[in-house]
Amino acid sequence: MPSLIKVAKLKNLVDSPTEDRKMHRWSIPTLGGVVIFGAIVFSYSLWFPVEYNFINGAVVNFKFLISSLILLFFVGVKDDIIGTAPIKKLIAHIIVAFILVVMANLKIESMHGIFGVYKTLSVWQSYLLSLFVYIVIINSINLIDGLDGLAGLISLLASFLFALIFYFSGNMPLSLLAIVLSGTMLGFVFFNFHPARVFMGDAGSLAIGSIFCLLSINAINENYLLAPIWVQSLNKPILVMSILVYPLIDTLRVFILRIFKGNSPFKADKNHIHHYFEKLGIGHSKTTLTIFFFSIVIVLFQLFIQFYLKIENPTYLFLIQISFACTLMFLIYKIYKKLFSSFD
Repeated sequence: MPSLIKVAKLKNLVDSPTEDRKMHRWSIPTLGGVVIFGAIVFSYSLWFPVEYNFINGAVVNFKFLISSLILLFFVGVKDDIIGTAPIKKLIAHIIVAFILVVMANLKIESMHGIFGVYKTLSVWQSYLLSLFVYIVIINSINLIDGLDGLAGLISLLASFLFALIFYFSGNMPLSLLAIVLSGTMLGFVFFNFHPARVFMGDAGSLAIGSIFCLLSINAINENYLLAPIWVQSLNKPILVMSILVYPLIDTLRVFILRIFKGNSPFKADKNHIHHYFEKLGIGHSKTTLTIFFFSIVIVLFQLFIQFYLKIENPTYLFLIQISFACTLMFLIYKIYKKLFSSFD
């Protein structure tokens, strides 16, 4: 990473704070995604468990994952260096979603009782829901990558939790993939935490988003017969939503706001939740750590309402979890606003 940072500065491959929405004050290299991509592909290829019992399925996932990563990597690098029109990035996202949903057959097949839907979804319902989920998740990491260390820490936490899920279920290839991503993020955060020395850029955030797509859908569809009873009893879609709670809430929120304003949902602005926290004057580090611990609390809360409150109805679980997450974030913001306004 230090060598890449040096080369990026020499070649002026940096992100300069020339727009109002930019949160940094000086030019910072944007090609951290090159190292992220290389580290993930190298490490996963090197340690891929060839002795795995269900190797055929694992190889299929690996083949389509690498294809998706390569496509998004080049789209991301181009955007980091010279910029890419939002419509072109959307087309790339749709192609990746098609590869993963249709070609790899990685699609959501059931709502697992949410809103009373227990039956298997029809082919077209499954495709449409899965494509929507892929587009949201692929963009979610990219959209929260606006604050030093934020996307890296959230990705570190999420990938570690996915690694545990697949380890308990006995799916070693996907557990390894999540561990590889977690280790990569741990190394990256060292250089990206405030004051950041490098950004992951689109090359990194889109690659991470595509991996989370793969992990999320597999976590929902996974056979948990080898897992402990308490893992089997978890509602998998709600668990995935809890793990990715901040990226999902922030992405859906800004998409809806932009559409209501008549703008493209992919047009960058300064209306993200982390922007509002940073405007209070609490700084990059406190904002990042606040959202990081918020994400941990949301996962723990799901375990609490399922195992201690014994709430089993999927719809109730979903509504309670969403309501709690939004309310908690609102209360944290209000508390910070009151605290920091009293210092003025």
